Amino acid sequence: MRERFPWISETASANPRMGVPGYRNIASPAWDPAQPVDPAAAEEFLQAFYGEVGPRERLLPRLAEVDSELSRTGTYTHTPEELEFGARVAWRNSSRCIGRLYWRTLRVRDRRGVRNADDIFAELVGHLLEATNEGKIRPTITVFAAATPGRPFARVWNEQLIRYAGYRRPDGSWTGDRQYAHFTAAVHRLGWRGRGGRFDVLPLVIETPQEGPRLYELPEDAVLEVPLHHPDLAWFAELGLRWHAVPTISNMRLEIGGVRYPFSPFNGWYMGTEVGARNLADADRYDMLPAVARRLHLDTSSERTLWRDSALVELNRAVLHSYDGAGVRITDHHTESLRFLKHIEAEERQGRVVPADWTWIVPPMSGGITPVFRRYYAEIDLRPNFYNDPTARGIGRHGGKQSSA
Repeated sequence: MRERFPWISETASANPRMGVPGYRNIASPAWDPAQPVDPAAAEEFLQAFYGEVGPRERLLPRLAEVDSELSRTGTYTHTPEELEFGARVAWRNSSRCIGRLYWRTLRVRDRRGVRNADDIFAELVGHLLEATNEGKIRPTITVFAAATPGRPFARVWNEQLIRYAGYRRPDGSWTGDRQYAHFTAAVHRLGWRGRGGRFDVLPLVIETPQEGPRLYELPEDAVLEVPLHHPDLAWFAELGLRWHAVPTISNMRLEIGGVRYPFSPFNGWYMGTEVGARNLADADRYDMLPAVARRLHLDTSSERTLWRDSALVELNRAVLHSYDGAGVRITDHHTESLRFLKHIEAEERQGRVVPADWTWIVPPMSGGITPVFRRYYAEIDLRPNFYNDPTARGIGRHGGKQSSA
């Protein structure tokens, strides 16, 4: 496999069905920030870059430049062209994303020179404004400084740039997104006070080595939200539901040629089931299925009545209808499943393998009637890629200090 796909990691190519980082309960690759960049990883990436982008005759001189920089500093600096290619290919290789057909359209904002918290915040707001694009959502990534071996780095605590606060009332009931109740408590300790509503946008916590954690409220014009209503059920609007337009993941580590970018927020646009079948439906999030079922007068006395299924369909119809009505780009799980198969076909024509995690590619609603259900996928770890970081994940859910691990 390495002869045909030379950028595949040794571990993955040795056994592509076992122990693949990011799949199911397999941990992401361990990262020691004190260690220098692996020269072999740098070479593999440059081979891929000059193989796909060229010019091929620049490969050997560039390898010599990188080798010299690695020997002096333990890391190296990507050119803007290498960074753009690496970020796009990282999306192409992201096994949990069904929307990779559009990987070439990713807009790469190179902000590696931005260091202080105020400037970082301005760039995050700029990212949201450019990505939102008045509802015509554009896939966008903003890449901040790479990690330097042995030195602390900047990060944003938030799991996504836009998330809603969660509050537990004295009587034990919940308001808002209960998944972020601990994070809400953490930003309260830093001085933030939410209104106690169901959709209070959480502040950003930007932490830099020089300044520590600092709170920033997102301006209203950076957060486009869609009030939810139903095409047939007038009462649905009375539920008071809404959701934001741009899902911007902000705590994953981008890895390109052995260089780690721990702070690189990126977004596509929503698939409807992410909002209607997960965020609003999950019992540990907004848990809206019982409320929708009551308004539909469904029999909830037994699971065999399939009341959850009926409520879920109407909730998801409302999400798609509302985003369409507001002029905000969104896709549905049937259309995106077909597009993912189109992506696989296009990649195979280029001689490339498409890594995919079945448990994420198959939608969380009506999975069995989508074309992505009845097939197997290559479970291999291709680089460049995005990786979950256990420390960042913990901070994104609970808040906390920056860790060097």
